Amino acid sequence: MDFKALTEVYKEELLENVIPFWLNNSQDLTYGGFFSCLDRQGNVYDTDKFIWLQGRQVWFFSMAYNNIEKREDWLNCAVRGAEFLKKYGHDGNYNWYFSLTREGKPLIQPYNIFSDCFAAMAFGQLSKATGNEEYAQISKKTFLNILSKQENPKGIYNKQVSGTRPLKNFALPMILCNLSLEIEHLLDKEITERTVDACIHEVMDVFYRPELGLVLENVTPDGELSDSFEGRQLNPGHAIEAMWFIMDLGVRLGNQSLIERATDITLKMINKGWDNEFGGIYYFLDRKGNPPQQLEWDQKLWWVHIESLISTLKGYQLTGSTECLHWAETIHDFTWNHFKDNEYPEWFGYLNRQGEVLLPLKGGKWKGCFHVPRGLYQCWKILENIDGKK
Repeated sequence: MDFKALTEVYKEELLENVIPFWLNNSQDLTYGGFFSCLDRQGNVYDTDKFIWLQGRQVWFFSMAYNNIEKREDWLNCAVRGAEFLKKYGHDGNYNWYFSLTREGKPLIQPYNIFSDCFAAMAFGQLSKATGNEEYAQISKKTFLNILSKQENPKGIYNKQVSGTRPLKNFALPMILCNLSLEIEHLLDKEITERTVDACIHEVMDVFYRPELGLVLENVTPDGELSDSFEGRQLNPGHAIEAMWFIMDLGVRLGNQSLIERATDITLKMINKGWDNEFGGIYYFLDRKGNPPQQLEWDQKLWWVHIESLISTLKGYQLTGSTECLHWAETIHDFTWNHFKDNEYPEWFGYLNRQGEVLLPLKGGKWKGCFHVPRGLYQCWKILENIDGKK
């Protein structure tokens, strides 16, 4: 792998292709916020606004302003998105809606705690860029609200019958590993340390099962296996993404053994999730090999492969693992050959099992200005670091 050349490939793709695509096509200059539903050429095909994607785009442009270049157009983009979110995105108590109309009227109730997570990320990063105390307080209040809802994230919107088959889900402790570091500058040290310790324990000692060599999406409240669709569910990309969050925490804590464990789990999940016939990583699997409940189980998704690139490159950077380097090269080839659109800017998101484009969209209800630009930035910086050491 030519680290120097690849550094430039990732940097150029981010700065010359992906960032201009979102800057030029997604901003709603009439009502504020962002359009995420963009077709292959970048035309808007639906105007609903999804809080996950609003928050993620505010976060990305704030992060880019803070870490790449102090460009006013990037900061203005982030501020316009944040002001729309501040005005329309929550119920007044920082419970963040799932979606809004173009004008900002709520469409779907605040049932999804990840709307809260991405709002906290957005305002936390933007507070760094602007020094705006109101943004800092929104981030902090939202984060504390998230912590208060951990035991029952959906609250009154939970459609499960209480007590019949209680399960806890991997996603929240996973994202809190990242979010805690993202807004560490706003939190009391004791809150950060307590949250980080609890999340590392949940991810590495509860949802990761050493007897299986797998990270599960759902376990019982006391951490046991559940022989049900949800209990058998594997989401390899989710687990692999979590591992680079854990690696970052290992660096932050000076804990090399934690980094080594996260690297090892990354490799286990890639080996489990890789499609040996067509290449790429499956979206969902059943840990017992039963038919998964998700009909899209064998699709190949953009974020899964981009997050796997980050984890394998970071694993190589931090441990020198040659297996990580092998997988980084393999996943790089698959990702750039299948997801990058060579005719129009930005990347495809959804492939069938054979690696053919299923939907030519560049953004939608779930895909926005996040995994592609964040992944390009992460890989650029990791490769730059590796090349510097060489």
